[in-house]
Amino acid sequence: DFEYRQLLNMAANVLLYTSLWYTILHKLLKMSYKIFLRGNLVINTNIQNRSPKPGPAAQEQELGFFLETGLQRAHVLYFKNGNLTRGVGRFREILRAVETRTTQNLRMTIARQLAEILLRGMCEQSYWNPLEDPPHQSPLDDPLRKGSNTKNYALSRRPRVYTGENIFCPQENTEEALLLLLISESMANRDAVLSRIPEHKNDRIISLQSASVVYDLLTIALGRRGQYEMLSECLERAMKFAFEEFHLWYQFALSLMAAGKSARAVKVLKECIRLKPDDATIPLLAAKLCMGSLHWLEEAERFAKTVVDLGDKTSEFKAKGYLALGLTYSLQATDASLRGMQEVLQRRALLAFQRAHSLSPTDHLAAFYLALQLAISRQIPEALGYVRQALQLQGDDANSLHLLALLLSAQKHYHDALNIIDMALSEYPENFILLFTKVKLESLCRGPDEALLTCKHMLQIWKSCYNLTNPSDSGRGSSLLDRAIADRRQLNTITLPDFSDPETGSVHATSIAASRVEQALSEVASSLQSSAPKQGPLHPWMTLAQIWLHAAEVYIGIGKPAEATACTQEAANLFPMSHNVLYMRGQVAELRGNIDEAKRWYEEALSISPTHVKSMQRLALILHQLGRYSLAEKILRDAVQVNSTAHEVWNGLGEVLQAQGNDDAATECFLTALELEASSPVVPFTIIPRVL
Repeated sequence: DFEYRQLLNMAANVLLYTSLWYTILHKLLKMSYKIFLRGNLVINTNIQNRSPKPGPAAQEQELGFFLETGLQRAHVLYFKNGNLTRGVGRFREILRAVETRTTQNLRMTIARQLAEILLRGMCEQSYWNPLEDPPHQSPLDDPLRKGSNTKNYALSRRPRVYTGENIFCPQENTEEALLLLLISESMANRDAVLSRIPEHKNDRIISLQSASVVYDLLTIALGRRGQYEMLSECLERAMKFAFEEFHLWYQFALSLMAAGKSARAVKVLKECIRLKPDDATIPLLAAKLCMGSLHWLEEAERFAKTVVDLGDKTSEFKAKGYLALGLTYSLQATDASLRGMQEVLQRRALLAFQRAHSLSPTDHLAAFYLALQLAISRQIPEALGYVRQALQLQGDDANSLHLLALLLSAQKHYHDALNIIDMALSEYPENFILLFTKVKLESLCRGPDEALLTCKHMLQIWKSCYNLTNPSDSGRGSSLLDRAIADRRQLNTITLPDFSDPETGSVHATSIAASRVEQALSEVASSLQSSAPKQGPLHPWMTLAQIWLHAAEVYIGIGKPAEATACTQEAANLFPMSHNVLYMRGQVAELRGNIDEAKRWYEEALSISPTHVKSMQRLALILHQLGRYSLAEKILRDAVQVNSTAHEVWNGLGEVLQAQGNDDAATECFLTALELEASSPVVPFTIIPRVL
């Protein structure tokens, strides 16, 4: 076709005839569509190989470089001229056409480009679905665009399009973008070049780049909807051509983190570290995961040391490395069962935090964790100095304010501590850790009535924050707290701290094991009462159980066993085999004077969590009353090994030793108890989360 070749030559000289380019392109496209629809022209060109897979030349029809570029370029001109509506419409026309082998490469490119436009250039208010007519006036279009740049052309024949009754039609921009990207991903995976031989290197690079763009856009689209599980599945399919490709491995690791698959994420991050050994952010992320729900403290220590050992290569991250190392040692000290090992690990943690603070004196986290470690070691004045530094650097940090309140309570300034908690709650009204501390302080400062009102307020917050249903709730309600929060149904989601060990607020090995055991037993017990298992994540229900247990503790403090029993039963409906619930049942039994029943509840609690210090201390007290001094002493010495700063345990040990006639040892225990009680906060310092 002589005229067609002539137009191709004119397009090739576009730099010389820029003023004629738009007109020439439209004429070229009009003829190209006619030629394509007739199917009687094969353009063989050696300018660019568009086949995605290497191999022998197939005897197939291809659009050719100029025709394919022209089809794409026309729509780009619409966008450059400010006519986004027309450009999107043209893209959709091509994508709705029945697919042929000659248009597969073009279809994948256009689908990806349209998805990018939908994600970056269109909002929900300006969106119209593919079956609707585009708006005559759209806020997406440039009102100042020139008419000469909006020429239209009509085709005598239109391509065949997909029709039918059950064709899916997206209803919003993210939905359409996601559909286009999943189609593009399927085509990219199908046409991926996996051969590693040198002859296919260029094809492999092109294939990888095309797929990477699709997965980056998928990350944006699925991230907006919070569909991290689906994103991780998509990126897992990309692993077949991710050999030595850091970007895809790192994206995969981040998607696994967001989806809550921490164990797999750590393994993928190890591969990322191998590919990029000088990047300190990767081992820091791995250490963060290991210190969290996984509680792989030895792994976390290795990752933290990796960051520290990078040295001058990543000097800006060295302080973070020491911070991670200090947190690891601090958590290991909480886990340690021997008092000597606890002290060694606490000293290591203190040195690491001091090093982090010296390297980064403007980092409020370094000052805060140094203060927290000093507080755990009962160096209260020094801790107060550093927590004030942390608050000067970050005045609205909830954990720093909480630590300041606990330090003031350790100095017996309960009213000042309560004022700090109230100030923190004005900024973070849904922080349950602060609210639990407030209940303790109000019991001391304002009386039990105020503490019960706070428990009532916590239940109201819980209802407003969660949209969960407890199937064991038969609607019977509760006689507690003015019956204002008896209905616990129809409850939305916010992030909460982990209450695996409500006594200390920290997550350590024994509490993790205990929580898994009690969860399993609670599910078995619940299944005997109700055929439907508890739905949704555990954290909301654990928080609700803690609220009821705090209310029960307040009632026990004022000598009301009936109300305390009702509150404990509410918690037992959620976790019937929780060691905290069993301990509270023992407390209620003691209040009623049923020593044998209380002893049985404490023994059951210790069978679930052998290191629950409060149960150990109360059981030893009962054994002391029963005259079983040797067993009581054994239990109390074990409790001291678990928590050497519990002044009640030291006092109980002194009483047992005194009853046995060992006055010298008893005196030492009493003195230790007095010293520890003088610096004891209203709740343990370790209730504050230690996370990177």
